[in-house]
Amino acid sequence: MTHTALYLRLLAHVKPYWRIFALAILGMMVVAATEAALPALIKPLIEGTFVEKDSTVMKWVPVAIVALFTVRGLATFLATYAVGWVGNRVVADLRNAMFAKLLALPAAYYDDHPSGNLISKLTFDVTQVMAAATSVLTIVFKDSLAIVGLLAYLLWLNWKLTLLALMMAPLIVLVVRAVSVRLRASSREVQQAMGYITQVIEEAIGGHKVVKLFGGQDYERRRFDEEANRVRRHMMKQISAAAASTPIVQLIAAVALAVIVYITTLQSSAVRLSVGEFAAFITGMLLLTAPLKRITDINEHLQKGLAAAESIFGLIDQGAEPDRGTAVIGRTRGEIRFENVSFSYGDPARPALDAVSLAIAPGETVALVGPSGAGKSTLANLVPRFYHPGGGRVLLDGCDLESLTLASLRSNIALVSQDIVLFNDTVAANIAYGAMNHANEKDIIAAAEAAHAMEFIRGLPEGLATLAGENGVKLSGGQRQRIAIARALLKNAPVLVLDEATSALDTESERHVQAALEALMRNRTTIVIAHRLSTVEKADRIVVLDRGRIAETGTHRELLERGGIYDKLYRIQFAPGLTAS
Repeated sequence: MTHTALYLRLLAHVKPYWRIFALAILGMMVVAATEAALPALIKPLIEGTFVEKDSTVMKWVPVAIVALFTVRGLATFLATYAVGWVGNRVVADLRNAMFAKLLALPAAYYDDHPSGNLISKLTFDVTQVMAAATSVLTIVFKDSLAIVGLLAYLLWLNWKLTLLALMMAPLIVLVVRAVSVRLRASSREVQQAMGYITQVIEEAIGGHKVVKLFGGQDYERRRFDEEANRVRRHMMKQISAAAASTPIVQLIAAVALAVIVYITTLQSSAVRLSVGEFAAFITGMLLLTAPLKRITDINEHLQKGLAAAESIFGLIDQGAEPDRGTAVIGRTRGEIRFENVSFSYGDPARPALDAVSLAIAPGETVALVGPSGAGKSTLANLVPRFYHPGGGRVLLDGCDLESLTLASLRSNIALVSQDIVLFNDTVAANIAYGAMNHANEKDIIAAAEAAHAMEFIRGLPEGLATLAGENGVKLSGGQRQRIAIARALLKNAPVLVLDEATSALDTESERHVQAALEALMRNRTTIVIAHRLSTVEKADRIVVLDRGRIAETGTHRELLERGGIYDKLYRIQFAPGLTAS
């Protein structure tokens, strides 16, 4: 996308607030219009006060100066406040658009993009566009008007000297253009580096227990120091480019001013000026340097903003999770069929699933077991359409999942996994999450009772109103599992996916969770993924996966009698001297 197209797209987010922005423009027009008034007052002030001793001038010029700066002050406040209001609304709108896109992105996108980089886009990159979206435009507008007004006055005062000063303009343009290229490149580097540093921070905070236990403090400090220094180096590139541009522009303006002063002091008949006119001309020239400096400085913010806009719109333009289905399915019976399904994570030569065919009857509990990497979780993830088959198809009650809308499909599926996701909200809000947030307290309590959760919830400081903490940090592993089961019970979906739902629990917690799961699985089509074979012995059917293919199917007893992969896995887990793990 070209710089112009990118900037116009950014300005499109300002358009909804054009009325407030118009007030900012009005304020700046007043400020710009009064810019040339000050040098215009200098001539009568000097000539009327010090030369002609005019009492009228001596009385009213000071009053005019105070009035002038009062008007300029009010107009400046209006412009600054309105610009800030619009800028912050644009940032909020962009953040909302980015967050909405994050919620809509497919699972595969998160596999390829570190969460730290995505967080950095919402926290750091978006703030960089604020100046480009509003302040740059308004300052350019205001200072352009101020420069035009001052130049018009100077031309009227002495056009020859003014044209001489304008000869320096091409040099200023060349300096600004050269600096722009460097600023844009370094801004991109800063944004990338901020993504890396955010990632390091997030990992260190999220894994603080591992860091402490394994003595990783020095390692994490080195990682952070490397990334912090990377940000510093790229920031210094920006600072050096911006710092060089301003004095160069000012030096060029100073040379022009020096030449003009030299010529006027020669008292050349061609450019002869009175004392008042000379003071007014010099004042006008000095006033020109301020808007010239701001326009030069604004280039830094513009390039930062455009680089950030590339990053932001790059995320916003990402394709959302495909939802090409048009059929809306009601509550299903729960019949699931995998027909010759294949899937790979990017490399077709290493399929995660290879021509898998499996039929699951309504209300049946099917356990998926096998060694790590056999394809168990991949097969289960195809049911809610987190991923799409590379070949074959998956059907629910005879309907191809690809033909169903995501909302209607996922309303029929509940998930309880090993990695429980709880939010920093109340226990009740975590049970009645999402589309269930309007559930009444009676239903929430009933779900919690069925999940064997109310017995510990009643002991919490505020019961259901107790905050769970970040990812449920205030609760034990078994308690978090039971909250997740209560959430699934409240949803009352006909299809249930259990992904290692009882792993890493102590015996007492597992007993409670297993009892809760039995209540949850009743009259539901259930897919159970488990490494702990003791948890799947009661399944209606066990499917053994190996290298993406179905190797064996049968009941627990049938598979043990067969003496195949399942029997080998079972004997390893329950060999003499070992306990189930």
